[in-house]
Amino acid sequence: MVPGGSAGIREPVTVMTFAPEGTRATNMPGMPAIAQAYASSVNAKGGADGHELRVLTCNEHNTTSGAAACARRAVAEGAVAVVGSYSQNGRAFMAPLEAAGIPYIGGYGVSEEEFTSYLSYPVNGGQAALLAGNGRQLADSCRRVSLVRPDTVAGDELPVLLNTGLAEGNGRPSVDVKAAEDATEYLEEAARARDAAGDEKGCVTAVLGERTANFFDSFRRLPGEDAADVRISSVLSSVGQPLIDRTGGAGGLFEGAYMTGWYPDAGDARWGEMRQVIKDHAFGDDRIDPADAGVQTTWIAYTVLTKVIEALDRDTITPGALSHALDTGVGVDTGGLTPGLRWRFEDMLGVPGFPRIVNPNVTFQVVRDGRLVAERPGFVDVGGTMSQAPMA
Repeated sequence: MVPGGSAGIREPVTVMTFAPEGTRATNMPGMPAIAQAYASSVNAKGGADGHELRVLTCNEHNTTSGAAACARRAVAEGAVAVVGSYSQNGRAFMAPLEAAGIPYIGGYGVSEEEFTSYLSYPVNGGQAALLAGNGRQLADSCRRVSLVRPDTVAGDELPVLLNTGLAEGNGRPSVDVKAAEDATEYLEEAARARDAAGDEKGCVTAVLGERTANFFDSFRRLPGEDAADVRISSVLSSVGQPLIDRTGGAGGLFEGAYMTGWYPDAGDARWGEMRQVIKDHAFGDDRIDPADAGVQTTWIAYTVLTKVIEALDRDTITPGALSHALDTGVGVDTGGLTPGLRWRFEDMLGVPGFPRIVNPNVTFQVVRDGRLVAERPGFVDVGGTMSQAPMA
């Protein structure tokens, strides 16, 4: 049951969720959509500890100006937190939020500021944990690995993390294949990646956000039979069940593919409450895919928000009250979707470049009979792997 209390005497709580929609690069329309469904469910049960939950949504447009505009709107409209949002433009949105003292709870994990700002409270280990985990997952099965990643400053960190994970399993360093993150086809990069991986236990892993689908389409269309001998891989911020379904399911390219995620596989019973809320409050909203990592992250972020509001047990919720509660040790049980979360200084991993990570855990998954399932049970802690990465 989604937590709730008696409504009518406590002030409403306004929060914002922003994400890019309708852009040429990565789009995350399911994140604001599940935020609205969550609020609808909570309010139907009397609110979050008696507070009506009001959700502002904003299109971040994958631009610095769009991210800054969303943050300024959150300030102007009295949001007490930004929750479960997606943006690569961390500097643009964190500066206005920090100036207003507004906490950023459970962002997707793709910008540096999410893991460095004193007002950011991440629920996962971001792309860094996924890449370190992907290296660990591939090390024992792949003789050579090609990594296809964005030709961006953020993308430059990915080979370092993947290679550190590979090294922990005695795997050799990957071949770094840079690619434009907004291209429509990747035939040249696909050929280079396949050739570098080789056909003897070779693996190609691609991390291009929404364009990962375009890359693997190009990979599928490469001439010759060699591609069939190369095992493919990705992370669940780039490839999910809908893409696997669209590309043939059990008979498609992704059958047997390795995937590294943050959370349990989408078929796990621990997602049952979220699925019920979607069914009851967002039925027919095709923006929401319960297997999408953005939707899942936003659900967990709102779970955190609700638990902190309940712990405060007060008539008025302020940004400062939320951040103080988080800083001083309010613990959050996410029902097994993550390990227990807490954001005291001593709970943080303290890795250079990612000091505020409190959950350096990933899951290893694989595509079997067209479905993403757990390759091994439970979480894999890659905090030690990340600590070994020679980040600049």
